[in-house]
Amino acid sequence: MRKLTEKKIVLASHNAGKLREIAELVKPYGIDVVSAGDLGLEEPEETESTFAGNARIKAHFAAKAANLPALSDDSGIEVDALDKQPGVYTADWAETPNGRDFPMAMTKVWSLLEEKQAAEPRTARFCATLCIAWPDGHDEVFEGTVEGRISWPMRGDQGFGFDPIFIPDGYDETFGEMDPAQKAAMSHRTVAFAKLKAGCLDD
Repeated sequence: MRKLTEKKIVLASHNAGKLREIAELVKPYGIDVVSAGDLGLEEPEETESTFAGNARIKAHFAAKAANLPALSDDSGIEVDALDKQPGVYTADWAETPNGRDFPMAMTKVWSLLEEKQAAEPRTARFCATLCIAWPDGHDEVFEGTVEGRISWPMRGDQGFGFDPIFIPDGYDETFGEMDPAQKAAMSHRTVAFAKLKAGCLDD
């Protein structure tokens, strides 16, 4: 597995919240992070049907454009009773002409579960795939998941996305109600990043 020795990387995202989160995670290693948005890079079309495929598209595009190692993240929620939908299309389910509407998307998930009369617990998981790509075309991929169930009605405003209807296994609170530090300690992205650190950053 290739070690990340460079001290500057591109985050293949235009998401300011994601930039803050990743910058904090790599800070102990003395690595500076700049976002694709800050560099004025376009967002490539995500044409793959897997998290890993789309993470690779984003990372390779940014690495070549910036001539720096690039880190990308592709994530979403899989609901078992909906054949693991929305999955890689999690953000698409929330798209509207006026931007992303996650309460609408969460309502859609619950309505479909009700239509199917899905048995309780309505199991689901958050998935995250991180990809580091280098300008020479090499990449490393790391996956993380957190298992749980879908709950209704929506509860909490601490998180984002589908957090208000997801209760992780072993807990009674949704990710939307949970203290952000507590959620961060167990999140799908944290699990994936722990693997990345072990593979590419730690000696």
